[in-house]
Amino acid sequence: MTDDKKTAGETPATPQPTPPPADAPPEVPPEPVLESPPEAVPPELAAEPERLLLHMPVDVRSASLVVLAVLGSVFALRWGQAVFIPLMLSLMLTYALSPLVEQLHRLRLPRWIAAALILVGLFGGLGWTGYSLSGNATQLAESLPVAAQKLGQAMRRSRGASATPLDSVQQAAAQLEKAAEENSARVAARKGVARVVIERPSFNVRDYLLSGTVGLLEAIGQLTLVAFLTYFALCSGDTFRRKLIKITGPSLQKKKVTVHVLDDITRNIERYLLVQILISALVGVTTGLAFWAIGVENAAVWGIIAGVTNLIPYVGSVIVMVAAGLVAFLQFNSLEMGVLVGGVSLAIHTLVGNLLMPWLTSRTSRMNPVAVFVGVIFWGWLWGVWGLLLGIPITMVIKSICDRVEDLQPIGELLGE
Repeated sequence: MTDDKKTAGETPATPQPTPPPADAPPEVPPEPVLESPPEAVPPELAAEPERLLLHMPVDVRSASLVVLAVLGSVFALRWGQAVFIPLMLSLMLTYALSPLVEQLHRLRLPRWIAAALILVGLFGGLGWTGYSLSGNATQLAESLPVAAQKLGQAMRRSRGASATPLDSVQQAAAQLEKAAEENSARVAARKGVARVVIERPSFNVRDYLLSGTVGLLEAIGQLTLVAFLTYFALCSGDTFRRKLIKITGPSLQKKKVTVHVLDDITRNIERYLLVQILISALVGVTTGLAFWAIGVENAAVWGIIAGVTNLIPYVGSVIVMVAAGLVAFLQFNSLEMGVLVGGVSLAIHTLVGNLLMPWLTSRTSRMNPVAVFVGVIFWGWLWGVWGLLLGIPITMVIKSICDRVEDLQPIGELLGE
């Protein structure tokens, strides 16, 4: 028991540390790690928000093929415009005249007779209108040189005797050019050098008439081709429609899509033609009444000319403005009246033809007005005046096709309102 108490009362001895061996290297205290201060961030980078990136996989090969296909199509349309323009014109006339042919066909009249009667009436009316306006057109053409001469005299009188800075610079440049020519002639004569003068070829009336005759024959040939294409298309009725539906394949879904596309094209073109006729009639009536109120001679003729030229977007208004302004200047012998008549014509065409027409077209066809304007510019560059006339219907056809084809729906959405 004594031993147990003694053992319990004693504290256990702490173990002594083992001495390091003699050959061990002395411990080196670790070097303190110096923390570098955070780098200063420029304020413009610190304030820049995180950019959101849209990850869209782009197939370069497919995109290149699409670009090449578009460029090839544009080149083909430009190169083959002698064929494509009559084809598109006949297609437009077919859409415009087919309701009349259908009405006559319901009256037990054969389709080929109905188409012939309508085309003869159309071209006969156009010929009679042109013949009735030929006298006024000839008088206008003969008066244009006199009008231009009087206009120049009136502008010089309005400026007065004091020359403008531009006139002074022009006069000084002419004097310098004359002095330089005289000096060069004296130097050439003193050195014994023969002076060569290149004369411009004189104006040959025969060449001018020959080129004009060739252009007239080409226009007559184009109109004849359009007339025959339109006649055969009207006689065929819905034959091509049924054939297009048939060649799409045996799938019922494809046939339905083709029917919807053709219905959309027909509906949009018919609405466009209706809007075009109404707007042209409104422009013609408004122009005729405005010119009659001002006192311009042949106001009714000018109304017809304004209505017809309104079919050419953005160009017909300029033609009527210039011609009407010159005729008014000749009639009233006043520069202010010429400017007034030209301004009234331009205002009517701008408000009714160039602003109301694209808006109504975009509303009836559900197209973006910007797309309509860009389409007119593109087709005008491609086919000239005919492109300006056909640009909007072609854009409508493209939109109708893109809306029904799944892979082309983004283009249809871009062209839509």
